[in-house]
Amino acid sequence: MNNFSLEKNRVLSRRLILLMAFNVLAFIVIVGRLYYLQVFEADKYKMMSEENRISTRFLVPPRGTIYDRNGEIIARNEQNFQAVLIVEQTVDVAKSLEAFKKVIPLSEEEEKRVLTEVKNRRNFLPIKLKENLSWQEVSEALLHAPDMPGVEINEGLSRKYPYGELYAHVLGYVGPVSEADKKNNPLYMVPGFKIGKSGLEKYFDERLQGKSGTVKLEVNAYGRVMKEIERHSGESGENLTLTLDTRLQKVAYEAFKDNSGAAVVLDVHSGEILAMVSVPSFNPNLFTGGISYKHWSELLNNERNPLVDKAVSGQYSPGSTFKIVVALAALEAGVIDINSHSYCAGAMLVGRSRFHCWHHSGHGSLNVVEAIKYSCDIFFYDTALKVGVDKIHDMALNLGLGKPLNIGLDNEKSGLIPSKNWKKAKYGTQWTLGDSANTGIGQGYVLTTPLQLVTMLARVVNGGYAVKPVFLKPSEKELSKVKRLNISTKSIELVKEGMFEVVNGVGGTAKRARFNYKGAQMGGKTGTTQVRRITLRERATGIVRDENLPWELRNHAWFMGFTPIDNPRYAVAVIVEHGSSGSGVAAPIASKILLEALKLDIKQRQ
Repeated sequence: MNNFSLEKNRVLSRRLILLMAFNVLAFIVIVGRLYYLQVFEADKYKMMSEENRISTRFLVPPRGTIYDRNGEIIARNEQNFQAVLIVEQTVDVAKSLEAFKKVIPLSEEEEKRVLTEVKNRRNFLPIKLKENLSWQEVSEALLHAPDMPGVEINEGLSRKYPYGELYAHVLGYVGPVSEADKKNNPLYMVPGFKIGKSGLEKYFDERLQGKSGTVKLEVNAYGRVMKEIERHSGESGENLTLTLDTRLQKVAYEAFKDNSGAAVVLDVHSGEILAMVSVPSFNPNLFTGGISYKHWSELLNNERNPLVDKAVSGQYSPGSTFKIVVALAALEAGVIDINSHSYCAGAMLVGRSRFHCWHHSGHGSLNVVEAIKYSCDIFFYDTALKVGVDKIHDMALNLGLGKPLNIGLDNEKSGLIPSKNWKKAKYGTQWTLGDSANTGIGQGYVLTTPLQLVTMLARVVNGGYAVKPVFLKPSEKELSKVKRLNISTKSIELVKEGMFEVVNGVGGTAKRARFNYKGAQMGGKTGTTQVRRITLRERATGIVRDENLPWELRNHAWFMGFTPIDNPRYAVAVIVEHGSSGSGVAAPIASKILLEALKLDIKQRQ
């Protein structure tokens, strides 16, 4: 063997030794690391392994039940069977869907939603096909289960409103959680979880939701559930008892018949809302599972606006009902008293404009009680000019007009009570005498809601106490804090006398709506407000009668009333949209409602 070969062997031997040494060193490092991880770090990685293996999920708590004042359920939970599709358990989604549709029909809209979710969701997560299945549908689905792999029937709870349209605007409804809402609460991520979307369901949502439970599930590396390990039940939502009376609510709703409008009934001493209706209404049960496009379009395109809660969102000129505010402002300012008279000749000049009374031939000489009784426009034009708009403004605000009453409905409007400063800020122009005259009869810029108007009446007839309308019965402590407004008893009694005469006096504007139930009578005030401008030419040629006009051009009809006269307990405000006449249409509705309140046993609400 030559020298070259010997040198080559020595080099290879050194390399082999180095390689073996490196391998031994690497083996020692690996073994050492494994020993460290398995011995010293064992607890840490065991915990991490358990966290990957165990999945904790929320359990949706039953939503609280809502009752009326007599314990009648007006919002409840019902057993809900729903069909779901689990994509990973079916070979062909299209075939499973076709088989399902032969048993339980799906609309095009529902099928489109399902196919969209199939594309966007993980295969092991259930996709809702249809909910609120009947027993017949459930049995049919179970019978044909072999023909539609991947389809399962699950049991849960859904929200139901047994009185449907009767309480739709007040209670509102629950609906699916939006993407924006999901960021606020981890419970909202639970498939099928629903929250209050409108009305009291929304206002009391946190109280009605309750506290969620949890379930611990063993899952594999893909997040698929293998078995249930542990379950902790949550707490049901709080049950609520409202001040509403279903019997009175039903009478108020049905009294409107085919008319459009709203009515609100209050206990004048506690402020408890006994009834609140807006007509026409809608079925809230259509919304709980997601309303169809067809039903939504029908509601949205209805000219009588069934989706609008007219009791709190409808803003209307109060018309002659506002004369009570003007009278109180003038009496308290001392610009008129019981002996003050104004002469009505049917019209009067205000500046260079001619202002008319509804009674074209005039009422003659009237004091404040007579002016309320006959609803004389000339008297209140004159009175408004004497007292000034700012004092009228202040009185109106004290009585609850022109600002939200914050009863818990987020669609409540504020109305509008104008003043000199308001007009200057809004339009950059000065207040005029004509503005004051229009304000004097509740027209012009003045706007109010039925809720505000009944609150105003309640504060007057209860002796001047600033009650606040509520849906939950107030405690004695809360009632003891209700402040008395700075309005004299003498002024209040004068306007109450005028409202008594409106209904019960000879020639009163609402005499056809009077009643006498075991000695209890009603007082009140009519109002008719124009929704169109009557031109001088039309006055000269003859004003077109309301019944000859299209429905949308007819006057709105108002009536606010209270009973009993001697010791008022109940107040109501009624608006009939385009009803033409407060005395002819709104007053009879209010009369039916107040009469029913008396018949339902006054002692029951004490």
